[in-house]
Amino acid sequence: MTENDPSAPHGSGEPREPQPEQPAQEDVSTPPRGTSFGGEQQQAQPSPWSAPAQQQAYPWTSPQQQTAQHQQGLPYSTATFPAQQQPIPQQRRGSGRLVAGVAVLALVVGGAAGGAGGYFASQGSGGSGSSYNALNQPVPSQQTSAAPAGSVESVAQKVSPSVVELVVSGSQEEGEGSGFVLSTDGFILTNNHVVEVAANGGSIQAVFPDGTKADASIVGRDPTTDVAVVKVQGVKNLTPVALGNSDATQVGQQVVAFGSPFELAGTVTSGIVSALHRPVRAGGSSGDQTTVMSAIQTDAAINPGNSGGPLVNLAGQVIGIDSAIYSPQSSGGLGQQQSEATNAGIGFAIPINQARRTAQEIIDTGKATQTYIGATVSDAQAGGAMIQQVQPGSPAEQAGLKSGDVVTKVDNLVINDSDGLIAAIRTRAPNDKVTFTLSDNRSVQVTLGGQPVQVN
Repeated sequence: MTENDPSAPHGSGEPREPQPEQPAQEDVSTPPRGTSFGGEQQQAQPSPWSAPAQQQAYPWTSPQQQTAQHQQGLPYSTATFPAQQQPIPQQRRGSGRLVAGVAVLALVVGGAAGGAGGYFASQGSGGSGSSYNALNQPVPSQQTSAAPAGSVESVAQKVSPSVVELVVSGSQEEGEGSGFVLSTDGFILTNNHVVEVAANGGSIQAVFPDGTKADASIVGRDPTTDVAVVKVQGVKNLTPVALGNSDATQVGQQVVAFGSPFELAGTVTSGIVSALHRPVRAGGSSGDQTTVMSAIQTDAAINPGNSGGPLVNLAGQVIGIDSAIYSPQSSGGLGQQQSEATNAGIGFAIPINQARRTAQEIIDTGKATQTYIGATVSDAQAGGAMIQQVQPGSPAEQAGLKSGDVVTKVDNLVINDSDGLIAAIRTRAPNDKVTFTLSDNRSVQVTLGGQPVQVN
């Protein structure tokens, strides 16, 4: 998520001007900073104790008392009691009036002031008459016990020291994102779109949770998977993350997202895994399929500045890299990089198993390898991905794929369109063998190829 429009931190205490309502539109994006939140005024509801005088009823009075009240100009109820509900006569004369009077008083006091009603109740229950004031109570001692294992609190304590804010500048752009520490010698994993503006003579500054700042350099980046590795020098006491297994991730499991949304470093949000294998374009230009990924979808709040931060399970293991959001306020189609976008409860993360392979290649060689089949594809009208042109000598040709073939499955994963096929291939490594199921029920085994990723 590349950021352009800085936004003042919320909670500054300054009044806000009302914002014009924007038409609802849709997009998957890696957007810039800037958002606003509003509220609605609520009309006061009438108290159930404040009925008009003509609606007041005193069902504890007898018909004779009601008649007397009416003659005195007092309101009365015309309701009568069934025999079994008649008030029990009092043994002592006058006691009935006393009970009725107390009931009326309790009713009026309860409606006029809840605090006073509570005070009378404590008096009637045999209390000492003294009131309780929370301000007069001692301040509790600080929490000394460890956070429960498997809680969001324990995950935050474990992972937060490994999360880094990245401040990036180039010749014409500036931005901010996140990353997380891979090693004690300074390797940091992030998104390509976070650091690409600094790729040609720009600068990157890493800001650690303890306030330490250090210059970082790009080790390598891969626009096709939106993964990049940067490195800092001379920073001590780095805390690497623990990497999990994104292939074992389940829909509905709880996750925690870390990052620096809108420059609010050290932000932690939580949610669940909403979906898996979601084909999403992130960081590419319009119509560009080079950045399609098979994403983990989550409802944990992800906003501009979260990009590159870790998505973590409750064992404190990283299962994805926060990379993109779906924003109904942005304009354009899916995959557009927008100037305005905010969290809508639909965020996307690159599965860590895919990012792990790419990061290791970058650290070892400075470059990444792109998995491919050597064929162009398009959306099939009836669903699936249609093979268009097949390159001579490519893995697709060697597997016997021809123009017009429609791929409906890769292994057990259903393919709905061309982006789905590209995303499925990107999650695999070169030389992996996969089975394509075609629309005519044929099965074709393909040995995936690999080629160096070209970066500008």
